[in-house]
Amino acid sequence: MNEPVNSTILLLDIERFSDRDDVEQGYLRRMLYDLTDRALLAAGIDETRRRRADRGDSVMELIDANASVTALLRALLTELPAQLRGMNRQASRSAQMRLRGVVAAGYVAVDQHQGWVGSDLNHACRLLDADLLKEALRERPDDFALCVSDAVYQGIVRHSHVGVPSEEFHSVTMDSKNGPLAAWLHGPVPSSDSLMKTSSAEGGQSPVEAVPSLPPGADRTPIIGGVFGGTNHGIAGGTFSGDFHFGGGTDRGDRR
Repeated sequence: MNEPVNSTILLLDIERFSDRDDVEQGYLRRMLYDLTDRALLAAGIDETRRRRADRGDSVMELIDANASVTALLRALLTELPAQLRGMNRQASRSAQMRLRGVVAAGYVAVDQHQGWVGSDLNHACRLLDADLLKEALRERPDDFALCVSDAVYQGIVRHSHVGVPSEEFHSVTMDSKNGPLAAWLHGPVPSSDSLMKTSSAEGGQSPVEAVPSLPPGADRTPIIGGVFGGTNHGIAGGTFSGDFHFGGGTDRGDRR
């Protein structure tokens, strides 16, 4: 396995992907790839500065740490929503796409099977799957909900660079199967009542209420890994198939 390398992590996930038929899923995957490429190019990040993994209903990007995170966030807050609205206006209702997104940063290693390994990556994936982010998207009239890790907020967002207004991000604690995770949600925070209803409908445990995140340096619950399967394509070429592991846990459920 290669040594861990510091990277910016971008995750984008299609809402209710498994509810669609095969034709619709194929269309949505093409649109997701196209949308991701456009957003990254708008941020000045071409294919030579990123590596991609395919998760079926979502996409993972490891981005060169020297690429501008500010430009990436600006593109995710402006270019991506605009492109998504345009795509959805031209699509039938069953083929419209709504997305959850996460931007994080940390050290990720690539093993001999082209699998990605790292607790920072595990953390980002847990944020993407958190009930609070899912409910934030459900409550919004627009088609995109974004959260960032505490490290990205502290390093970039809180300084209110042009196009990245810090006042639009809210400190939250995301519930996950590995415990509470600190993050910053762009836009309104879902109410506790709506989160409780979502958890009951899905047969899960009661989620943690949206509260201020832990202060810098505070102890945080360790995050274990997961697995996903299918055929995965590297951005620089090559294909790898089968279960794809990052860390020590296992997660074979559908992603929503």
